[in-house]
Amino acid sequence: MLPLKNRLIRRKDFQNINANGKKVGDEILVLKWTENNKEFLRAGFIISKKVEKKAVLRNKLKRRLREIVRSLLPEMKTGFDLIFFAKKGATGKNYKEIRSTVLGLIKKANLFR
Repeated sequence: MLPLKNRLIRRKDFQNINANGKKVGDEILVLKWTENNKEFLRAGFIISKKVEKKAVLRNKLKRRLREIVRSLLPEMKTGFDLIFFAKKGATGKNYKEIRSTVLGLIKKANLFR
């Protein structure tokens, strides 16, 4: 499970990243990020009802994304806030496909150490 200090929770933080963040995308995910002036990385995940109507599948995708980010935390730069947005078709992908997409987005954003 992603530690609490590494989660984006407040609405204000999400709005700040949406307004001022940089963006990279792929066919199933979009990553927005900005610096946070903290000594740790925080991540948030948005999967709307337009992507998947069933809450069970939206939550399953969020759990997968959280686990992927948690496993990559030691390899990533600190001092950033990230938001992952899911696109249509993301809930139909398996864990390996989602992980490779997340890795690709993080590499494009140059967030690895």
